[in-house]
Amino acid sequence: MHPRVILFFAIMLLISFHCASNTTQLEDREPEAATGYDQKKAHIAEQFMVVAANPYASWAGKNILKNGGSAIDAAVAIQAMLTLVEPQSSGLGGGGFILYWDNKAKKLHSYDGRETAPAAVDGDLFMKDGKPIKWRDAVVGGRSVGVPGALKALEMVHKDFGKLPWNSLFNDSIETATKGFTVSARLERLLSLRYNKGLLDFLTPRTYFYPNGIELKENTIRTNRKLALALTAIAQQGADYFYKGELAERIAKTVQLSTLNPGVLTKQDLLNYQAKERAPVCGPYRGFKICGMAPPSSGGINVLQILKMLERFDLGQYGPNSVEAMHLFTQASKLAYADRSRYIADSDFSQLPFAALINKSYLTARSALIKLDKDMPKALPGNPYLTDELGVDTAFELPNTSHFSIVDKEGNALAMTTSIEFMFGSGLMTDGFLLNNQLTDFSLNPSPNNKLALNRVEPNKRPRSAMSPTMVFDKNNNLVLIIGSPGGSRIVSYVAQTIIAVIDWKLDIQQAINLPKVTNRNDYTALEKGTIAQNWVQRLTDMGHTVKVIDLNSGLHGIQLEDGKLIGGADPRREGVAVGD
Repeated sequence: MHPRVILFFAIMLLISFHCASNTTQLEDREPEAATGYDQKKAHIAEQFMVVAANPYASWAGKNILKNGGSAIDAAVAIQAMLTLVEPQSSGLGGGGFILYWDNKAKKLHSYDGRETAPAAVDGDLFMKDGKPIKWRDAVVGGRSVGVPGALKALEMVHKDFGKLPWNSLFNDSIETATKGFTVSARLERLLSLRYNKGLLDFLTPRTYFYPNGIELKENTIRTNRKLALALTAIAQQGADYFYKGELAERIAKTVQLSTLNPGVLTKQDLLNYQAKERAPVCGPYRGFKICGMAPPSSGGINVLQILKMLERFDLGQYGPNSVEAMHLFTQASKLAYADRSRYIADSDFSQLPFAALINKSYLTARSALIKLDKDMPKALPGNPYLTDELGVDTAFELPNTSHFSIVDKEGNALAMTTSIEFMFGSGLMTDGFLLNNQLTDFSLNPSPNNKLALNRVEPNKRPRSAMSPTMVFDKNNNLVLIIGSPGGSRIVSYVAQTIIAVIDWKLDIQQAINLPKVTNRNDYTALEKGTIAQNWVQRLTDMGHTVKVIDLNSGLHGIQLEDGKLIGGADPRREGVAVGD
C-alpha cells in the first residue's frame, strides 16, 4: 500500500477515536454546567425565613410573609417567580413534591405534584427497533412531556393552609414579568452552552432566549408578557385555567404539534390530573426523626436507608473532611442506589410495600456488607420481597431542578423540590413557560434483561424521582431542619450528606451545605472538582474505588431551627439567597 494511503487511514483512525472519545465525554458530563462558586454566610432571623434559588424568588416569598402570609402562600409566589427567572430548572410546566409542617397541630403533611404519563402512552414510548433510544434524542420535544403537576399541588396545599387570597400571591411575578427582570450570569452561561437543542429548533423559545440569534446577556432586562398574562389568568381563575381552560388546549397542541418527537398528551389528560396527599416516610437516626416523601419519590426511602446503614459507625470521630467518613458514605450510597433502581416506582402501580426497604433488620443486614477500608464491587439490590422478577431500570434523571425552604411567623414550614427535568425541559414553550421532559425519568427500556422494570412507562403513572424535600425533628417532635436540593439522581446523596454534617459533625446549615460533595450512585465515586475532596483521590483509589473528579452542582437550600433562631443556608454553587426578619 502506498505510504500516503497508509498515512491517510492512520489520520482517519485518530479522528474516529477522537470523535468517539468526545461522544463518550458528552454522554458522561453533567447536563447542568457549573457556573461559579460564591462563598456565602448563614443568614439568621427570628420571625420568618425564605431560602430559594434566585434572589427575585426569595424576595417574592419574603414579601408574602411580611404581609402575614403563611408558608404555602409564600411558596406559590416563589414558584411563580422561579418560572420567570430560573426557567432552566422549574416552573408551571413541571412538577414537584411538597412537605408542609402545620406547627399548631404539630403534624407533617406531604403532597405529590409529580407529573403523570398521558393516557395514550405505552411501554415502548422510548424504544426503537427493539432498543431504547439515546437519552439525548428522548428528552427534546413532545414525546417526553408529562402532565404538569406543580400548580395543582400548590393549590391543593393552599386550600388547606393558605391565609392570603390566592389572587394576591402572583403580584410580584406578574409585575416582574411585565417590567422585566435582570438576566443573571448563570442564565446567560447555561444558554451559551446551547445544550438543549429544542431551544434553538423551536421558534418560540429561540425567539425568547436567543433574540437576534444571541443568548440573553447578563445584566440585560428581559420581559415575558405572555407569562404575565398567564399568571394573571391563573391568579383570577385558579389552577382551573391551567388544567381546564384555554391554556390546557394550548399546552396539548404544543405537545402534539411539536416538530421534534410529537407527543400524545391531550387536554383530557390535563383535565384528569390530580395532586395527591400521601403519608410521609419517617424513621429514626441518632435520636432524630427524618421525614421525606413516599414513592414515586425515592428521597424519603433512600435518604433514610443511607443514614440507617451508617448509624452503626461513629461518624463523629472522623470529621467532615475525612476520607474514612466519605468512604463509608459511598458504600451506604451504593447499596441504597442499587435498591432504588429495582424497587422504587409510583406506589399506585406497585404491590410491593416500600416500608420493607427501611425495615431495621433488612438495613442491618445490608449495612453488614460495608467494609471500613475496601470499596465493595457494584452493589446488587437486596431482596426484601423474596422476588427476582424485576428488572433494574434505565432511567436518565437530570439535575435541572430547584428547591426552596420556608418558615413563616407562626412556625409553619414548607420544603418544596420542583423540576422541569432537563436543562430547559423539553424545549417546548407555551404562554411564556417551558414544558417538562419528565417522562424520561421512567425506564427507557420497559423490560431490561427480559424482566419488567417497576419504573416502566404506563398510562397515568408518575415517574420515579430523586427529589428529596426533607424535614428533621428532635425527640420532642420539634422541627430542627428543613433541607432539599436539585441534582438529578444525586439529590439523595446531597441531602443525606448534609443531614450527616448537621447531626454527626454539629455544623450549622451553611457550613454543611458548603462541604465538598461526594457521591456514588453504584457506579463510581465522584469528588467535587476544585475542592479539598481532590486530595482524597489516591487514598480512595487505594481502597479500590473508581474515582472521577467532576463538577457536582448541588443547589441545597435549608433552614435550621436552633435556640429560637432561624439559620438559613444557600448553596454557594448557585445564585440562591436566604432572606428573613
